[in-house]
Amino acid sequence: MTLIQLEYIIAVDTYKSFVLAAEKSFVTQPTLSMQIQKLEKSLGVRIFDRSKQPIVATDIGAVIINQARSVLKERDKIKELISETQDELGGEIKIGVIPTLAPYLLPKILGSFMEKYPKMKLQIWESTTTKVISELKLGLLDCGILSTPLNDGELIETPLFYESFVAYISENSSLNKSKTVSATELLNEKLWLLNEGHCMRNQVLNICQKKRALNPEQTLEYNTGSVETLKRMVDMNSGVTILPELSILDFNEDELEHVRYFISPEPVREISLVTTQNFLKKKAISFLTKEILEAVPEKFKSSKRKELMSID
Repeated sequence: MTLIQLEYIIAVDTYKSFVLAAEKSFVTQPTLSMQIQKLEKSLGVRIFDRSKQPIVATDIGAVIINQARSVLKERDKIKELISETQDELGGEIKIGVIPTLAPYLLPKILGSFMEKYPKMKLQIWESTTTKVISELKLGLLDCGILSTPLNDGELIETPLFYESFVAYISENSSLNKSKTVSATELLNEKLWLLNEGHCMRNQVLNICQKKRALNPEQTLEYNTGSVETLKRMVDMNSGVTILPELSILDFNEDELEHVRYFISPEPVREISLVTTQNFLKKKAISFLTKEILEAVPEKFKSSKRKELMSID
């Protein structure tokens, strides 16, 4: 049994394909297949059920693969121990961020982070919460920046800040003269929503539970995967949408005329840095956390916000 063989079975389990696993491992498929067959022969068990597509692990194979992940993680800790002793932060960190947060948070932190740590390579993907969680557990990501709580015992959530939701209303709306709004007042408005699969869609529906129960056919509009598109839908087609507060920080005066905060208790989402239980790259992730906390406005970090209407 070799560490390379363990890497190969993890790759096949991750990508559910010998061809793709070989490509991601930078070897030919025959080489990868031969090494896995050698491992299976030495262990006396079948790790994969090759009769199924996509490829799946056998029952004992799944146990072996989980142990292989643990073995390789312990190996990588040796590299991290060395990295921790070095003055200049280097290496690579892979981050998953939800799309309703990434465009508004990342530009505020990436420039300064890369300037401070020029040897650190960042790889960032915008993905849904479900995909980020899956890739964290598979070891494809080092950390995620997500809306929490996730209620997953395999993950560690480190709260970073608390972000309010605001209403963005059309100039033709009956609420245009109001300084604040409530979920009840949105009952007669056309509401533009994100597509299925976005956690913010569910959070908005939770804010408007009364609306959903009373008249869902007339009050909900299914539309897009982009927060920016939601805003444009309101501008061009009337109605209302609900936006995360970070997205309005760079609004001009005309755009802010369309923004309304909710009456107390304001709906708030918790944003956390999420890792697996035995995560690596602790030093790099701690510096990333510090950079985020320095970038967001102080009011977002207030513990009082946590006491408002949490939306999960």
